[in-house]
Amino acid sequence: MSAPPDCLHYRDGNLFMDGVDLAAVAAAAGTPAYVYSKQYISERINALNSAFAQTRHRIHYAVKANSNLAILALCKDLGTGFDIVSGGELSRVLTAGADAASVIFSGVGKSVEEIDFALKAGISCFNVESESELRRISERAANLQRVAPVSVRVNPDVDAQTHPYISTGLKQNKFGVAADHALRLYAQAAADKNLHITGIDCHIGSQISSCEPLLEALTRLLELVDQLAAQGIHLQHIDLGGGMGVTYEDEEALDFAEYGASVQQILAGREHTIYLEPGRSIVANAGVLLTRVEYTKPAAAADAPSFAVVDAAMNDLIRPALYQAWHRVMPLKEAGLNGHTPWDVVGPVCESGDFIAKSRQLDVNAADLLAVTSAGAYGMVQASNYNSRSRACEVLVDGDTFRTVRRRETIEDQLRLERNLGGDPPGAV
Repeated sequence: MSAPPDCLHYRDGNLFMDGVDLAAVAAAAGTPAYVYSKQYISERINALNSAFAQTRHRIHYAVKANSNLAILALCKDLGTGFDIVSGGELSRVLTAGADAASVIFSGVGKSVEEIDFALKAGISCFNVESESELRRISERAANLQRVAPVSVRVNPDVDAQTHPYISTGLKQNKFGVAADHALRLYAQAAADKNLHITGIDCHIGSQISSCEPLLEALTRLLELVDQLAAQGIHLQHIDLGGGMGVTYEDEEALDFAEYGASVQQILAGREHTIYLEPGRSIVANAGVLLTRVEYTKPAAAADAPSFAVVDAAMNDLIRPALYQAWHRVMPLKEAGLNGHTPWDVVGPVCESGDFIAKSRQLDVNAADLLAVTSAGAYGMVQASNYNSRSRACEVLVDGDTFRTVRRRETIEDQLRLERNLGGDPPGAV
């Protein structure tokens, strides 16, 4: 098993994130709580920029990984652009103070309202995923008297060798278009006065630990780039997507330096700007989910598990239930690592699939605090109100200080948008 994320360490028996005792965060903010390291996020963005320093490039942080406004503002301050997949994410990026011209808009189901919003805001590029979407963007651009910047997302039919739910580059996946279809879409776009072609795009999946599938996808894109150039269609950028893998348990993280050097070698002599769309690789290991043990239930039989019932649940962190994802569990007291009993860490939601971790050797008791690591990506953004549970707060650690960057949701927040029909006349809207 690999070591914990760099931002976490024990000091005098207590678990710290950077310079902050996580027990102090739990005391101030309560649990469950998502806690993120500003330093770790900054270091990851700087490391990726350094790896691609010899290649003209731009990072577009994938907002879907973690869309907290404080994190978006941090990314903006560090010079990143943004990759969005909804109008709501565009609103968040703009609220965080970023320029719409730094935004690329991906996703297979862009609505008329989202396209209009993006055109009016002046985004950098739409990553187009179908012929019908291209027609819709053209129609909306004409209606608004704008010229829409477009790039076609190509499905290169490259196996990312990852979980099927997060594989996006095979012909069986819903994303992008086949290469021959892409050529037709580019010809169509080149003849359309409402559209301006800017680049080409692909994204083959997530949690990619080896450079090979990413480089294979780039090679296939370059074949298309050359075919388009021969037809008089010249592209400014090549978007390689994201998908750079991180370590949760014992996976190999993608080597940024190796990836950057390999891309530079393949692009030798070309003038295209490379776009990158990292999300998980920037924020996953920057975050933990703090939770408190409510009850312990010792094993009922020799072949049954012992349960540590915590106040976080699948509505807070759905990855273990959805993907069978593995997250390290670290007691906030180092002595808790010395247990000999295997515990299933489970939540209070009324589902047998509500678990955070299974069979962890811990010394755990009621009221103990635990940190579920590698929770900075696809944690809070996938949280729900299942069982009418309120969503957790979010906290940002900055060196030896911390502050709440999203308050804990209340039941009043949940009820505010709903209506009790008992007092409304028929036909009320």
